[in-house]
Amino acid sequence: MSGIDTVLRTLHDDERDLEQDLLAAAERHRAEHEFHHVATDVARWSREHATRLAALGRDHGLDLSGPREHPSPGALAALREKASQALGRRPETGLLLLHDLRDLHLAAVRNSLHWEMLAQAAQATRERKLLELVSACHPQTLRQMRWTNTMIKVLSPQLLVSA
Repeated sequence: MSGIDTVLRTLHDDERDLEQDLLAAAERHRAEHEFHHVATDVARWSREHATRLAALGRDHGLDLSGPREHPSPGALAALREKASQALGRRPETGLLLLHDLRDLHLAAVRNSLHWEMLAQAAQATRERKLLELVSACHPQTLRQMRWTNTMIKVLSPQLLVSA
């Protein structure tokens, strides 16, 4: 397996994980309507990215349609969701939201770095399909990063001072 194949597989798994994490956070924070709707919308991008990566993976002899190689931490997410439901709109819920935003941001940053590595490899190998995929998907990942970062900037002062 080449280095490009390794990054394709890793990014595919990470995009699938980010989609699931965004959807889980959207459900946990359903009372925060703006967050819920935007998280649900940007999760679609990660699903589309994973689908497109799987299609390109076939050109590289990779089967990326199977189970993830590393499952998401479901127990911790379920615990945070139960805590969020129990707390409703109390200040502690805001801290849970900040925690989720931090994790989502770091996941998007990791994906962005993988997209950047693929872009560099595509340019070096002159692989047109890979470069087209990166050009289509990476800007959306950057928007996911900017959204989570903006939400953290907006919510942190109020939530951290009032906690």
